[in-house]
Amino acid sequence: MVDSNLQTIAYQAHDTAIIDPGARIGKGSTIWHWSHISEGACIGESCSLGQNVFIGDHVVIGNRVKIQNNDTVYDHVILEDEVFCGPSMVITNVYNPRAAIVRKHEYRRTLVQTGATLGANCTLVCGVTIGCYGFVGAGAVITQDVPAYALMVGVPARQIGWMSQYGERLNLPLTGTAATVCVHTGRYYQLVDGICQVINDEYCGLSAFICRGSLIFASGSYKLSLCCFDCLSTKRANKARPT
Repeated sequence: MVDSNLQTIAYQAHDTAIIDPGARIGKGSTIWHWSHISEGACIGESCSLGQNVFIGDHVVIGNRVKIQNNDTVYDHVILEDEVFCGPSMVITNVYNPRAAIVRKHEYRRTLVQTGATLGANCTLVCGVTIGCYGFVGAGAVITQDVPAYALMVGVPARQIGWMSQYGERLNLPLTGTAATVCVHTGRYYQLVDGICQVINDEYCGLSAFICRGSLIFASGSYKLSLCCFDCLSTKRANKARPT
C-alpha cells in the first residue's frame, strides 16, 4: 500500500520532503520524510532515499541507489549505479575545515563506483574513490582510495579481505595471486598482484549524470565530460550490465 502523503510525479516524494527547484530526479525514485534535495542534485531512476537525508548541490546519483535514514551527501560527490549507503553515513567535501575560513573553492570530489556498500555510521573523508563493489564496514573511516571488491573496517579503515558482488566474503588472500568462485552466483573471481576482478563480467558505470564544470572524469568502461552547469545528460557504459 502506498503512503497517501506521497506526491506522485515521475517519482514519489513524501509531503514533508524539500525538493528545491532545479533538482533532477528519475522516474520510480522515492524520497521519504524530511529529506532535502538541493537544486543542483541529479538523482537517477528507481532510487530510494530514506528519512532525513540531505543531498547537496553538484551531487550525481545513478540508478537503483539506496540511501538510508539520516545520510548526508555534500557537494561534489558521485554515487554510481546500485550503491548502498547505510544509515547515518557521511561523505564530507572539505578536507581541513575551519569555521572562520571559507573553503568552498577547495571542495574535493569523491567517487563511489558501481555496487559499492557504505556501512552504517561510516565516514568518507573527501577526495577518495571507492572501487566497484568495495565494502566499507559499519563505523569505518575512509581516508584513502578503496580497491574494487575490498572489505574495509576500522578507524582509520584498513583492508581485511575481499567481497563478492553478492555481498559475501571471498576466500582470497589480501595479496598475491589466487582465484575463487562465489557459491551464490557462480562468478569466477581472480586476484592478480593484489587486484581483484571478475572474469568476463566487467560492468562498471554511471547511468545518469549531470554536466558541471570542465573536468573529464574517467572510470571503468566509460568517460564523463562535465561541461556546463545546467545540462543534464544520460550516458551508459558500452558493456552490458551483469545479471
